[in-house]
Amino acid sequence: MSFSPAGPGRVHVLQVLGQAIVGGMESCVLQLVERLPRERFRTTVICPDEGPVAARLRALGAEVVVTPIGEEPPWVSVQLATALVQSARVDVLHAHMAPAHLLAGLVGKLTGKPVVTTLHAQRLSVLDLEVHRSAGTHLNVVCQQSYFHALGLGVDPARLSCIPNGVDTERFRPRAEGEPADEAGLRRALDLPADAPLIGFVGRLSGEKGPEVFVRTALHLHQRFTNARWVLIGDGPQRDSLQALAGRHGLQDCVRFAGLQTNMPGCYRELDLVACSSWTEALPLALMEALSSGLPVVATRVGGVPELVAQGVTGFLATPGDHEGLASHMAALLADEGLRRRMGAAARQWSVERFALEENVRRTGELLRRLAAGHGGESSTNKALPLAQRIRAAG
Repeated sequence: MSFSPAGPGRVHVLQVLGQAIVGGMESCVLQLVERLPRERFRTTVICPDEGPVAARLRALGAEVVVTPIGEEPPWVSVQLATALVQSARVDVLHAHMAPAHLLAGLVGKLTGKPVVTTLHAQRLSVLDLEVHRSAGTHLNVVCQQSYFHALGLGVDPARLSCIPNGVDTERFRPRAEGEPADEAGLRRALDLPADAPLIGFVGRLSGEKGPEVFVRTALHLHQRFTNARWVLIGDGPQRDSLQALAGRHGLQDCVRFAGLQTNMPGCYRELDLVACSSWTEALPLALMEALSSGLPVVATRVGGVPELVAQGVTGFLATPGDHEGLASHMAALLADEGLRRRMGAAARQWSVERFALEENVRRTGELLRRLAAGHGGESSTNKALPLAQRIRAAG
């Protein structure tokens, strides 16, 4: 395997992924790799393992290198990433998730290259803050709450950016009038009636996303709305316990588990509303996709979610863990098709005006170019030192 320089005028970006599941962070990286102008950027990616994400990145034309990444990156990964940055003449490292930030921060110190990490979580972790302070990395957050949290922890505004996530509003769009339903779509796969109101949960089935709260909202509402169905789209460690919970309360017919889906735009077009019951979020991509698809949303008031949901206009907000409050808002939407349509139309307009993907890619590209251009690289003295000595010098 050989890596040539990026070429005149092109910025060579090394994306470093702390995990490679099929989730919101990975979707954001895939969108960025796909949309950054090829004449201005070249992308190489470090992934922690092979799998669907690595395959999709290669399909987009990125060069992918696989190496272990953990809370304490192994020496082989530090050595590999350092050699890669030097041999391929990487200009800037862009990390995602705290373990990737740690690896990128170490390599940035060793090679004299700038590092930016995009924080996809609601709050800075202790590890992110320590790496930022020790390695002088730039922090990019995706919502206002995260931005002010970082300022409150003493992060220098000059080393802090806030670039909200974006959504492809052409791909995620409402079903056109007269457009037929997908014969191989979600309802057909789950054997659901075409006219049954369908409420969707989209996300990883794990504790922070609160899927058990979503199931309990179904328990509150299924006797009142006997024809309604609830569907969880995604997978995760809580799937078995959630299915058991639904079964204990006799909800196995109205609460369905769809698993991972490859055609998410088509899935949204078969839903009537989307719920987000998370305990913590930054700026969830699933909600952005739902809004862009013309769906009203019912969500918990956490992180950047209030930046997405205009209360009473594009959806409703409730306190985290309040399944009764979430159920009350869902009931209002289920009982009034006209309200669903009005909120859905407002959601679509809100998304197009505020969260188009092009703006996210443009601003991220500008940040990467600015960091690359404003960093002179290593001194010739440090370049000449053996790797082990350079680690001691960087420390």
